[in-house]
Amino acid sequence: MLLASIRTTILNGCRRAGGGNRHSNGAQLRYWLVRRSHSTITAEAGASSSPAAAVSVPNASTNRIVGRWLLGCSGLVVGAVVLGGVTRLTESGLSMVDWHLVREMKPPQSEAEWQAEFSKYQQFPEFKIMNHDMTLPEFKFIFYMEWGHRMWGRLVGLAYILPTVYFWRKGYFTRSMKGKVLGLCGFVFFQGLLGWYMVKSGLEEKPESHDIPRVSQYRLSAHLGSALLLYCASLWTGLTLMLPAHKLAETKRLMQLRRFAKGAGGLVFLTALSGAFVAGLDAGLVYNSFPKMGERWIPDDLLAFSPTLQNFFENPTTVQFDHRILAITSLTAITGLYLFSRRMVLPRRAKIAISLLAAMAYGQVALGISTLLLYVPTPLAATHQSGSVALLSLAIWVLAELRKMPK
Repeated sequence: MLLASIRTTILNGCRRAGGGNRHSNGAQLRYWLVRRSHSTITAEAGASSSPAAAVSVPNASTNRIVGRWLLGCSGLVVGAVVLGGVTRLTESGLSMVDWHLVREMKPPQSEAEWQAEFSKYQQFPEFKIMNHDMTLPEFKFIFYMEWGHRMWGRLVGLAYILPTVYFWRKGYFTRSMKGKVLGLCGFVFFQGLLGWYMVKSGLEEKPESHDIPRVSQYRLSAHLGSALLLYCASLWTGLTLMLPAHKLAETKRLMQLRRFAKGAGGLVFLTALSGAFVAGLDAGLVYNSFPKMGERWIPDDLLAFSPTLQNFFENPTTVQFDHRILAITSLTAITGLYLFSRRMVLPRRAKIAISLLAAMAYGQVALGISTLLLYVPTPLAATHQSGSVALLSLAIWVLAELRKMPK
């Protein structure tokens, strides 16, 4: 208002002033006043709107950054699972008989250090019973396999913890996300302790047992299961941050499809977990035929242990039989999910995810049968173990595509 009054007063004065150049001077003055007024109004508007225009944190951009970080972390967990499987297949997991968080990060350097490490290994059952004729170069191979697995585990821990501290200080996390990332970081720490607890079971003297030294299949399955849970949680959280939810009408068929997908995903997880019992008991070497087990559909020694429940966790025949049944059930469920989804109108991304899940399921079954028939060669067995994680990843992707819109 004040600016407008000043402008009116000056213009009226210009009209009364007269003179030969009155029109040109008035035009120049009017032009200057208009520009001045426009600049003032723009500055005032910018000053008044700047708090509202400030970018809030977290936002869509920071969510994408956090999502990419969690997807990267889940990829590192996959690497740990695959490397752990190879370590198990090469029987390298008991080569490092100590556990030190920092000291063991540096492997032996001199010949004397290698001899000292080899001497410690020679005091434990695996060397005495299985590897009593092992040479130092052979020991170096299995040592480096286990050392690589442990160092990878430390890399996974740093990949979770350091960015968590940085993003927390930058304000990238919502309240609910803070709880999730704290849970993930805690789970990484628990996973490391569980790994050492598993290794200890293979280093213990068992005079009453005539079996070859190996880690407890219970602890092995717990170690693998916790790694898969960490992977699923990281992948799910990352995908939900990266992929916008589809606006799907909540029809009865969609809810059925969603339940179907959850059931199929649960079966895939259980099948992968049962694979840990197969690996822990070397059950893949018991019956190397398919579809029958030897000459029978149901082998005679399926329930040879007493009590009966013990067979499902300690009898190699039963463990392999269970793994077969779970694998076939998972394949059937995924096939049904695929056929059911074909009769529905779904977003393109969801259809691609379901199609890839079905294709991977058939490929994984083919890998499993080939591994069995060829007496578990290490490269093929490692590929089969990796395939279980790939199948689980696709199941998580399908669930992320079919999830409900947040309210």
